[in-house]
Amino acid sequence: MRQSPNRHWLRALVLLAALASHHPGPVAAQSTFARTIAELSEPGGYFDTDNLISNERSYLWVLPDLERAAVRGGAYIGVGPDQNFSYIAQVQPAVAFIVDIRRDNLLLHLLFKALFAQSPTRAAYLGQLVGRSAAPNAAGTGRQATMAELVGAIDRAPRLSVAAVDALRARLDAEIGRTGLPLSMEDRRTIDRFHRTFIDEGLDLQFTSTGRAPQSYYPTYRDLLLETDQSGRTGNFLATEAAFQFVKGLQARDLVIPVTGDLSGRHALTAIGRLLTTRQQQVSAVYASNVEFYLARSGMLDRFLDNLHALPRAGHAVLIRSRFGGGGSSSEIQPISQLVGTRAAGRPR
Repeated sequence: MRQSPNRHWLRALVLLAALASHHPGPVAAQSTFARTIAELSEPGGYFDTDNLISNERSYLWVLPDLERAAVRGGAYIGVGPDQNFSYIAQVQPAVAFIVDIRRDNLLLHLLFKALFAQSPTRAAYLGQLVGRSAAPNAAGTGRQATMAELVGAIDRAPRLSVAAVDALRARLDAEIGRTGLPLSMEDRRTIDRFHRTFIDEGLDLQFTSTGRAPQSYYPTYRDLLLETDQSGRTGNFLATEAAFQFVKGLQARDLVIPVTGDLSGRHALTAIGRLLTTRQQQVSAVYASNVEFYLARSGMLDRFLDNLHALPRAGHAVLIRSRFGGGGSSSEIQPISQLVGTRAAGRPR
């Protein structure tokens, strides 16, 4: 019989105690969720964008490929903001780790976690994320609404008042506090700034980068919500109530775990691999965006491939990557066994 996630986590505490030497300091009073984050994380690094939303219009292209390859269950590892939730809804893993070199990404995912907890439906989630007040029974907010209908309902909804935004922020801050993760005042200001940016810009929020001019192919949040796979199907995690509720359920059980870590680093992925081994779980999908490009440019790609090779993984496990060129992105999957096998025989493609 399959054991419950909570029983798995009790077994995993033995491993977490063993890893404590990597991160000295008092953790006994923290929740299991907070302690897991602390033990798996590395010191943060720099990337030149807040990355509140993705710049990959093609992120849904791989959904039919994941379905055909029967990539399902197990453990999911990904980078970046909420495009991960769409992959999680497709793969339906037992646990998900969001690993990003920027601590700010961890803080962004704490905001998302609080929004899931405070939102009974996908319409409530999207409305609270962008500070719009759609009536519960308004057209386009029902369980059967299409993605286009939901986006239309949020676009028509009035903005929350200043007082209502402040009250929402207070509720979400209290929810984040219940995670038990120690946060500085600067962390809390960063989370507040991120959320108020979503509220100020609404669905027109666009991907931006520090020190780089905006590109014509940078999508808005509305664009990302309405994107489809190459067969024309919507696949964002907010496209159906069932997809939203699956991710919400994982979040409620503390099984979407944000981690500060470098994919080519010596701790985060290794610690995740050990934790999964303790829990007798295997990785089914790793979403790396276009991190491989940056790692190859800095000479760190081999270390990432070593980390991939060391992960406990299912035979069908895949890497999801994005490539940029020709004024946009293209997304694809590759079996991890093929990638690390090609590397063993020479240079990876």
